[in-house]
Amino acid sequence: MATQIVMDHTGDSRHFFEQDHPKQLAQAERRFNKFIGQGFTAATRTAAGDLEVIRSFDPTAEETLFYPRLVGG
Repeated sequence: MATQIVMDHTGDSRHFFEQDHPKQLAQAERRFNKFIGQGFTAATRTAAGDLEVIRSFDPTAEETLFYPRLVGG
């Protein structure tokens, strides 16, 4: 089971989906595009445990983290 974790001002929310279930996979891709469209950055974990920024949906990712872009000032 794969997880999409969304970090925001309220904390985090987790969305789980089965990667071999077409409807759930399509919903996860729509969710990915929605958050990217809202300005979130997406990252996945590498084999070494580091985060790697991604720009397109990866259906094989076990965990995708979305976090808002920082605003300086």
